[in-house]
Formats: sequence, C-alpha cells, structure tokens
Amino acid sequence: MDHSSHDSFHVAQFADSLHKLQIKQAASDDNDNDIYRKHPKTPLSRDEYGFRKSGIASPQLPSDPNNPASVDLHNIVPDPNGLGWPAKSTVSRLMATPEEKRAREEKMTAAVRVILESIGEDPDREGLLKTPERYAQALMWMTRGYEEKLADVINDAVFAEDHDEMVIVRDIDVSSLCEHHLVPFTGKIAIAYIPNQLVLGLSKLARIAETFSRRLQVQERLTKQVAIAVQEAIKPRGVAVVMEATHMCMTMRGVQKPGSITVTSCMLGCFRTQQKTREEFLTLIKR
Repeated sequence: MDHSSHDSFHVAQFADSLHKLQIKQAASDDNDNDIYRKHPKTPLSRDEYGFRKSGIASPQLPSDPNNPASVDLHNIVPDPNGLGWPAKSTVSRLMATPEEKRAREEKMTAAVRVILESIGEDPDREGLLKTPERYAQALMWMTRGYEEKLADVINDAVFAEDHDEMVIVRDIDVSSLCEHHLVPFTGKIAIAYIPNQLVLGLSKLARIAETFSRRLQVQERLTKQVAIAVQEAIKPRGVAVVMEATHMCMTMRGVQKPGSITVTSCMLGCFRTQQKTREEFLTLIKR
C-alpha cells in the first residue's frame, strides 16, 4: 500500500468514526423528535444544505464569523436530501409517485374552485371552466424549486482553478412568489465570490438562484439562501449577493406604490470583514 492509499484509508476510518460518534451524541438528545435524531448536528451543520425545524424560516448564520458553532444548532440539522432548508411537506413532494402527484393537483384544483366561488365568480362558466386545473398546474411549476436538490443543480460543475480574484455574475433575472400574499415579486440578482482553489460553473450560480426563487419566499431569505449555497458548494474566501426586486404586494395592493424597489444583500467571509473587497463588488455591479 503506497503512502497516498494509506493516508486515504486512515482519513476514511476517521470520518467513519466521527460520523458514528455524532449519531451517538444526537441519539442522546431526548428533546429532539425522531426525524432529527437520525441526522446528527455538527458545528458545520449546513453540510448537505441544511434542514430547518418547524418554525425556523431562514438558514442560520453564525453570530461570530470565526466560530461556526455560534449558530443555534438546535434549529439547524443536516438535510439528507440536499434540498436546502425544506419545509415539512417538501420531502413528500420530492418523493411523490405519479399517482400521488395527480392526487395533489386534483386537491389543489378543487381548492381553487372554492376560491372562485368565494369571490363571487361562477367556476362553471366557459372562461373559468378549466382555470382551477390550469392554476394548480401553474402553481406546481412556479414552485418547482421544492423538487430540486442542490447537489443535482450544481452536479459536477466544481473545478480546481488557481484563480484568486473576484468572480461576478450579475443581472440574473429571478421571479418568485411572496409567501405572505402568494403574489409575484421579480427582479435581478448579482452573485460574487472569491475562489479558494475551486471555481463553480457560471451557469450554476444562475441555477442556484432559480432553484431558491421557485419556492414561496421573502426576498431577505432568498438572498441569504443563495449566498450560503455558494459558500457550501466551493468554500470560497467570501460570497456576496445583492438582489433588487419589485413586489406586487406593494404595487397592486396595500400601499400601492408602483416603482418602489426593494434591495437586499448578504455578505459572507472576506466580503463581510474587508471593506475594500465589499466596495469593489458594489462598484462593479453598478457599472
């Protein structure tokens, strides 16, 4: 056995022992329910892109950037399906059989018919006859991000490259549904990172944004989820994400302020700690 094989064997042994220890520690936590005991919590508990317990709306960031364990680990445990902070029913949708998918759409179709009746419409008139079915199918399409695993989205598009300057993909169009009113918000997102021996295929940055935007969202969480997903995928020196969007819940209802734009950002690593790096990024995305 050569040295490299010998080292690989010991690394694998150590990883297996650590995994068993984590399982033992997680199983001793009597306060967690069964689903969480199956997946041990670790200081880097967003490996596999995180699973949020019920009631935790957002991925949790460390309060201390130099101490990942400063995250409240009781709120975040690894997600074995790699879905990225799924909700309670996300896994059942992902694993649904064709028959279950049809049953789900039929249930939604019936619900939309009730909505039409409740607002004073006639769901049996010609223009609305197939609307409940069409809307159910459209809503499933607009929320298809619940059926996408981040590992599949990124696939093998991670490459070793000796590049240590900023990489930016900007003006990525995104559309999502506000989880408060189920109406659209649309805009553009800019994603940047500084590599640390690894680069990510450029199209994958857009794909990550698309995956998270095709779920019920708030803009603040969407921005953070994109940043953390890139951070976990290639462990760069830093990640920066800025999103600008127009929300229909502000323009066509409520305060009715057309033209208003919401801007959110998430800075990780050197973008958060180094002002010059952050300023360079903000300058470049405005050109």
